[in-house]
Amino acid sequence: SASSQDRESAMSNHSTPPFDPRFPYQNLTRNCYQNFRDFHRCTKIMKRRGKDSSPCDYCRKVYHSLWPLSWLQRWTDQIREGTFPGKI
Repeated sequence: SASSQDRESAMSNHSTPPFDPRFPYQNLTRNCYQNFRDFHRCTKIMKRRGKDSSPCDYCRKVYHSLWPLSWLQRWTDQIREGTFPGKI
């Protein structure tokens, strides 16, 4: 879609994600957490439908640019162990 192409273009031209009005404050914890969940939800749905999950990559780029890799690894481990504090 045009909006996902716009977001991809914005991410390729910046080292940090563009402003997201859902998260207007400097504390980016919710932004990272939401994009992490959105990415995993998106890939789960796309795989279930037998479709390419590349449209989900925008969310992955956002959370990777905002959060330390050690925290992301912990969340990934929690998903695998079934202990992640959120619905995927």
